[in-house]
Amino acid sequence: MREARADCDRDALLLVVEPEGPACHTGARTCFGDTTPTAAGIFEELRRVIADRELAAPEDSYTARLLAKGLDHTLKKIGEEATEVILAAKGESEARLAEETADLLFHLLVVLQQRRVPPADVLGVLRRRRSGL
Repeated sequence: MREARADCDRDALLLVVEPEGPACHTGARTCFGDTTPTAAGIFEELRRVIADRELAAPEDSYTARLLAKGLDHTLKKIGEEATEVILAAKGESEARLAEETADLLFHLLVVLQQRRVPPADVLGVLRRRRSGL
């Protein structure tokens, strides 16, 4: 267990753990199902999808084609997406900024897969830096 947190009236606990496998007796990742509204949850879900696309390489998958083109191609896409985030932040709608940011985050996750860096490592860096903010 990494951490235990109590809610505001101290009648519920949240345990933060590093599971070694499924946490639910059904084989699901959690007892709440494989979908989760947390940022870490969606990053892990996307990591699994990206890894699956790398292995299966379905012809109709954008992700599989991106992975097949290699790291340099994905890095170029990150540059393009970062520029689109900047342009959206400067003068487009909040919805457009969210869409472009999602594109950038997706391509960053692809690079992490290509370099075999788990998104959890990035979240760990952010967690450690949080105390200095």
